[in-house]
Amino acid sequence: MTYRIAVITSSPNKDGLTAACGKAIEKGALEAGATVDLIDLNPYNIGRCKACGTGYGACRTEHRCQVIDDFQNLHERLVAADAYAVVTPVYWGDLSESAKAFLDRVRRCEATSGEASKLSGKPCIGVAAAGGRGGGTITCLLNMQQWFNHVRSEIFDLITVTRKSRAYKLLAMEAAAKAMVEYIREKAEQ
Repeated sequence: MTYRIAVITSSPNKDGLTAACGKAIEKGALEAGATVDLIDLNPYNIGRCKACGTGYGACRTEHRCQVIDDFQNLHERLVAADAYAVVTPVYWGDLSESAKAFLDRVRRCEATSGEASKLSGKPCIGVAAAGGRGGGTITCLLNMQQWFNHVRSEIFDLITVTRKSRAYKLLAMEAAAKAMVEYIREKAEQ
C-alpha cells in the first residue's frame, strides 16, 4: 500500500532554509515509497480566523470554516493524508503568519471534533527553521506541539534547524520522514 504524506511549508523564500527542509522531508518520504503532497501556503488566499458569531461559527458544530477562500481545499488535502509535516520559518519565536492563519482555522474545525478529529492519531513532524541569528526555534516548536495536541495528532518528531545546523539537520529530516512512513506501514500491519 502506498501512503500519502502532506508536507506543508510556509515561507515566501522559495530557495531558503524552510523550502530546503520541505524538500528534505519530501525526499525521505518518497524514498520510503510514499506519495507526497507538497503544499506551499504562501501563494494561496488563506484569511485569518474571523471568530464568527460569538466566537465560533460552523467550525464548532459542523467542523468546517464558513469563511470561503483557499482554506477549504487545503484542509481537505491535509485531512486526506495518512501523515503530515509542518515546516515553518521562525518569525519572532513563532510560526510564520501564513502557517498561523491556516493552522488556526484547521484547529477550529478539528479540535472542536474531539476524538473525531480527522487528524486524530495521524503521525506528524514539526520543523522550526530559523534563519538570521537562529533564535526562537524552541518557542516555535512549543506552539506547534500545542497545536498538534489540540487536533489530536500523534507527534512523530519535532526538529529545530538553523543556518549553522542545516547540513546535518536536512539529513535528519529525510531520515525522520522515512521512519515515519515505515511507522505508518507497521501500524497498518498490526
